[in-house]
Amino acid sequence: MNHPSKALTGSVVAVYIAGEAGGALTQTFIGDRLGRIRFMQMMCVIVTIGTVVQTASINMSMFLAGRVLAGYAVGGLVATVPIYLSEISAPHQRGLIGGISGCGISFGTMTSNWIGMFCGYGAYGPTQWRLPLGIQIPWGIILFIGLATFMPNSPRQLIRHGHVDQARIEFIKIRRDLHSHVVLEEFALMHAQIEYEMEREPKSYLEIFRLFKHRALVSIAVQTMTSLTGVNVIQYYQTILYKSLGIETTTILALAGVYGTIAFVSNALTTRFLTDQWGRRKMILTGLSGIIAIEIYAAVMQLEFQDGNNKVGKGFAVLGIYLFVLTYYGMLNSTTWLYGAEVLPMALRSKVMGLAAASHFIVNVGITEAGPSAFAEIKQNYYYVFVACTLFFLVIAYFYFPETKHKTLEEIAAAFGDKVVTLTEADLVTEQTVFEEKAAVGHVEMKDMGDRRV
Repeated sequence: MNHPSKALTGSVVAVYIAGEAGGALTQTFIGDRLGRIRFMQMMCVIVTIGTVVQTASINMSMFLAGRVLAGYAVGGLVATVPIYLSEISAPHQRGLIGGISGCGISFGTMTSNWIGMFCGYGAYGPTQWRLPLGIQIPWGIILFIGLATFMPNSPRQLIRHGHVDQARIEFIKIRRDLHSHVVLEEFALMHAQIEYEMEREPKSYLEIFRLFKHRALVSIAVQTMTSLTGVNVIQYYQTILYKSLGIETTTILALAGVYGTIAFVSNALTTRFLTDQWGRRKMILTGLSGIIAIEIYAAVMQLEFQDGNNKVGKGFAVLGIYLFVLTYYGMLNSTTWLYGAEVLPMALRSKVMGLAAASHFIVNVGITEAGPSAFAEIKQNYYYVFVACTLFFLVIAYFYFPETKHKTLEEIAAAFGDKVVTLTEADLVTEQTVFEEKAAVGHVEMKDMGDRRV
């Protein structure tokens, strides 16, 4: 691309993130109206167009346009997928299922880094960059097909739209692990809580922050926090960091591949074994504390060894980058996206989560656009900007982030001092009657499970 300037290199990254911010904000306006499935399908169409445009680009303007389109769709998906997964998950598995979206992001990071390395060995020319971009094209199509065929609708959103019977059917499908009386009770509680929240649903953002200030600010803060750890700067510009240490190009590409592999493996392991077992709050506090220490270490190592010939010292500097990715992806990547969605009441989940994701991307635009110039001018001192920001959010998280593990999305309201609706025996009898009526006309499957019927 004729050796673009540092500013243009930054723009290639920044316009993608700007598109993500636009997609996240779009979700706040039409996400609830279209529904989770249809909104994600729309984003699949747009991301496919964007990746095709990038791959087929014949000049920088066309390439940037494709970046904006793809970023727009990814922003909408990133804001919606954690919401959707949290709404179809059982409370004791929400960390695992909701965390899958974060694992998908880290898997994409790993794959893209290794593809970048392999294509680096190709003949100099268009194939080196068109092939990696072209590999993106099928995934939006695959996701669209999956959403159109076997993925269930969110029962919570169906209730919000007044489709209670359909919500009941979908809920029974996704909660096959429960006996009938538990299914009925959990559905009735969910139904009652959502209707209660809809009765006092805020009509404006001013009212949202007046009635649900704590919950809205926690969701926005947890997303802004992730950007200000510097993760995207380190991820996008790690090759610049390695180059500043005097490392050769082929080795740089291999190191980036290892970076992505550590990201995915650590993310997958902690999502499977820690998020539901240990809890969101502990993981966030541990992750932020670790990042502060690691970024200070990384800055000191780069200061000491980037201008010398000490290979062992350079290895310790690279270790700082790897410790960062291990901690961030292991403790924060999946946890923060899930936590930002599950702390919100149903009536606000799309609106505020879209705003939170947009804040994540908008902050990222600024710090990534500044990345190449900052590393060129102040070098490793850029880390200390992220240290200060992370320390600030560590204090906020310690005092204002409650634990959410093993609670239903409706029960989480109590952790913020909001009312949780309780049910009377009459409510449960009514739900049982409706359930049996639907079963009698074949709308709900009934099968024996010992002395219980589901």
